[in-house]
Amino acid sequence: MNYENVTILLPAMDETYSLKETVETILHTCRRADLCEIIYLLCDKTTEESRKTAESLISLYGRYIPMYIHEQELPGVGGAIREGIMLAKGSHVVMMSSDLETDPNVIKRFIAEAKKAPDHIITATRWKRGGGFEHYNKVKLVCNLIFEKSIAALFFVNLSDLTYAYRIFPTELMQSIKWEELKHPFFLETALKPLRLHVRFIEVPGRWVARTEGVSQNSFFANFKYFKTAFHNRFMKKEDILK
Repeated sequence: MNYENVTILLPAMDETYSLKETVETILHTCRRADLCEIIYLLCDKTTEESRKTAESLISLYGRYIPMYIHEQELPGVGGAIREGIMLAKGSHVVMMSSDLETDPNVIKRFIAEAKKAPDHIITATRWKRGGGFEHYNKVKLVCNLIFEKSIAALFFVNLSDLTYAYRIFPTELMQSIKWEELKHPFFLETALKPLRLHVRFIEVPGRWVARTEGVSQNSFFANFKYFKTAFHNRFMKKEDILK
């Protein structure tokens, strides 16, 4: 397996200027040859302003890199990304957000690492030097740390940030897995199922910054659903992971 180029998946609900900054940062920091396409994942709940922003970006930059809107059919953000994965034409695919909680400057580092280890999953971590949190709820921060360490122990790995929805994957791998989650626990599932398949991970630092527009679709109490996802994936049969 070799790295050829990457598909960027951008689910959007109510993002406007943060979506624009995300795309423009990627285009300004990454080599054109390293980018395959950008897919905007929109749904019936996407605001008109966000939809117009995506259309404007396509008009501005579509001549330089293929980009288009996909209207999702499966429910939830997990459903959107699952559909995007199946559409991806790049050798690799990036899962991220459009609200700048995932720093788009990290994409360049993702690509560099994927070129060196194309069969690995490169994942951002907020818990190592160079990463971090800005304006993150302190109670949620403590809960996140406890959860990360608990799940890492359950899966016998030393990864520090299994829940962060910011990774670059080999597309072929992602298209071969039988995904189950439709909402935010899907982000955890994208780490746990590959771990059960003995896929190797490389962590790179990434800084999380609280969104400054729109409303988060992930409530605090919804995070407890991650425990169900963790135990389900830990003890499911390996033969049930692949399609």
